Amino acid sequence: MVEGDDGMKDVGEQLAEKLKKRNWNKNYRQLIRDAFEDEEVKNFIRDNQAGLSQEDIAKSASKVYEFVSVKNKIKRGEETLAPGYDPQLTLNNHLIDVTYVPSEALIIQKKRQAIYNRVHSINMPKDIRDAELADYDLEGRELAAEAAGRFIVEYTNAPKKFHRAMYLQGSFGVGKTYLLGAIANGLAEEGVTSTLLHFPSFAVEMKNSIGSNGTMKMVDEVKRTPVLMLDDIGADQLSSWIRDDILGVILQYRMQEELPTFFSSNLDMIQLEKQYLTTNNRGEAEPLKAKRIMERIRFLAEEFRIVGRNRRQFKK
Repeated sequence: MVEGDDGMKDVGEQLAEKLKKRNWNKNYRQLIRDAFEDEEVKNFIRDNQAGLSQEDIAKSASKVYEFVSVKNKIKRGEETLAPGYDPQLTLNNHLIDVTYVPSEALIIQKKRQAIYNRVHSINMPKDIRDAELADYDLEGRELAAEAAGRFIVEYTNAPKKFHRAMYLQGSFGVGKTYLLGAIANGLAEEGVTSTLLHFPSFAVEMKNSIGSNGTMKMVDEVKRTPVLMLDDIGADQLSSWIRDDILGVILQYRMQEELPTFFSSNLDMIQLEKQYLTTNNRGEAEPLKAKRIMERIRFLAEEFRIVGRNRRQFKK
């Protein structure tokens, strides 16, 4: 056994004698000796000296070399056989062994990926994936930003309770979509899944898939998501079928189940109701159907006016 500080001082000499007896070339023996001079290795042997004999240490030489070699490759930024994993010395049946554990960078990456996976983005801009409330331009948007932060806190504290969401109204480029993304990412960090959906693109997909089995399946998935965000509502190519059999079905379910539903639009709610007075095949306006849609939207969300400079014009 290796005992006391005096014993530790001559570990290298004793090990060198044992290594000389092994059928290794001179260069490899020197690499092994250098590996045993690593501070982590020496500390590990000292901390586990009660369970290690000189023979055990000599038998573990290749594992010690592996540990030091991989550790140094990581420090130099070189590729290893297990990217993202750090080597760690362990004691295995009186021999030194190497196990691999996730590095701090990999843990952070996996956590970030888990957050990304909780946000289902459908036909949304890529930069929305990284939106954060902390980066939101507050000028002209203070009330909306405050309400967004409050929603995240209140929903995560009581997810089974009904929480009225937000209807973000404003002109092009004022940050409505960005705020939806920031809310979705804030919820994701708290473990909440949401779906961001560009509604005009979704409407086109629905029209193109009429008659296929996937149409109502997609509608069913959208209506059941824990938190739904419908972006750019009112800009879609309007038809009574989209209004009643797609949007109406989604909103009716979410109203009944009291599921949070966000909206963004260039139109305020009064303008949106006029937009949804879609004429039917006979050329007749349908005010009752438009009003029914708006009743569901008003139940699900509170209207917020978003003003300020056009973010897109200032984007580099």
